[in-house]
Amino acid sequence: MSAPIPRPGKIIAIHLNYRSRADQRGRTPASPSYFFKPSSSLAGTDSVVERPAGTELLAFEGEIALIIGTAARRVSVADAWSHVAWVTASNDLGLYDLRANDKGSNVRSKGGDGYTPIGPDLIPAADVDPGQLRLRAWVNGDLRQDDDTSGLLFPLPQLVADLSQHFTLEPGDVILTGTPAGSSVIVPGDVVVVEVDVPHTTKTITSGELRTTVTQGATHFDPALGSLPAVDDLQRAEAWGSRDKAGLPADDAPEEARPSALSPELRAQLLAAPTAGLSAQLRKRGLHSCFIDGVSANLPDTKIVGTAKTLRFVPAREDLFASHGGGYNAQKRAFDAVNEGEIIVIEARGEAGTGTLGDILALRAKTRGAAGVVTDGSVRDFAAVAEIGLPVFSQGAHPSVLGRRHVPWDIDVTIACGGATVQPGDIIVGDSDGVIVIPPALAAEVADATVAQEHEDEWIATQVAAGHPVDGLFPMNAEWRARYEAATRAQGGSQ
Repeated sequence: MSAPIPRPGKIIAIHLNYRSRADQRGRTPASPSYFFKPSSSLAGTDSVVERPAGTELLAFEGEIALIIGTAARRVSVADAWSHVAWVTASNDLGLYDLRANDKGSNVRSKGGDGYTPIGPDLIPAADVDPGQLRLRAWVNGDLRQDDDTSGLLFPLPQLVADLSQHFTLEPGDVILTGTPAGSSVIVPGDVVVVEVDVPHTTKTITSGELRTTVTQGATHFDPALGSLPAVDDLQRAEAWGSRDKAGLPADDAPEEARPSALSPELRAQLLAAPTAGLSAQLRKRGLHSCFIDGVSANLPDTKIVGTAKTLRFVPAREDLFASHGGGYNAQKRAFDAVNEGEIIVIEARGEAGTGTLGDILALRAKTRGAAGVVTDGSVRDFAAVAEIGLPVFSQGAHPSVLGRRHVPWDIDVTIACGGATVQPGDIIVGDSDGVIVIPPALAAEVADATVAQEHEDEWIATQVAAGHPVDGLFPMNAEWRARYEAATRAQGGSQ
């Protein structure tokens, strides 16, 4: 059937609201936070939703939906429920492949057509106690979610009252009130059923079964228009519900149990490939924003190759530094947890007015086997860090301590460094020309093409050195191409 209500003016969803989900995520918010979903995402029961081509992490979230009946503006908690007309089931579908770049707004990851099925039947809000509603969700007949509103962090009337102090809730507006633990990834062919009811009553009060079937889409996102889908192990773990369900090794698994995007052969190729050549090959494949601007090496003739371990700083604020800057903060955790062959990449917002690491942390990273550090900020104890022998690409030296401009915030998240987006596990290559970021899925292809181009450029250089003009030779026209291929065949036959 079609959606059971006319197209609402607003669909408002809360990020995190069940204790079971907060425990699963390892964080409990002090107050509710929200995001909007477009009304075009609305769908009814027995709907079909596409998983877009080139994506893997479409997840369901069974939720209780509230539908506003009368306008609410600055209403009290005690009066809030009287402004709710109906309660029903919803499925707050989300595509984790698109989550990182929207920074919590969920515009693309939650806004797709059909990403808000709702219904099928409407329960009159006046007939139920908002503290005694039950939510359940099944995938292919298996019960995946089973919780009730006694497990909410923020009761349903509080959400209505809170939102009403910011803007008018109008008749037909929909509030999605959060999902409990059990949300997970769904794949083409899966059927999700969500139901809201009131257990332990003498009469049946239910929303009926909200059914959604997943199909495989055939259309890829256009790289010329915007950011492309991208996933990392953090997104996989959150989409599936845990690292174990995502098929990932535990956080404390030994390093040898963790898959690496860098084989010894690929590492050797990248060590031989200049960043200028790698950058050119990335541009040929439509990636124009993979260069970390404004950084240079602390050690002459430095070449680094490794996988990214990310660290994010936010601008200094005294109360936040008091809560996040001392003790075993994110900066210390990153340097304590870096593994052999990894490169710590730091988001410092291009702020050169303070250090982002010093000699003690550099020594820790060196001892752990880190391949280097890249920061778009500065380095304290610059000479001492260089003496330790840890390659660091930065904006240079600055004597000030971290708290002057930064608060260490989190690790192993998608960051921005020197104008480039860096995800955990991305491949980082740095040399005298600078530092580039290579998506792991393209690394082998880009490395092969760069090495082949380097051989070609070396041959061209010998011709120029022999006195030939560059016109027609660089780049090679058909005549020079034929000469090069003949020389390559002859060289291969002589070996």
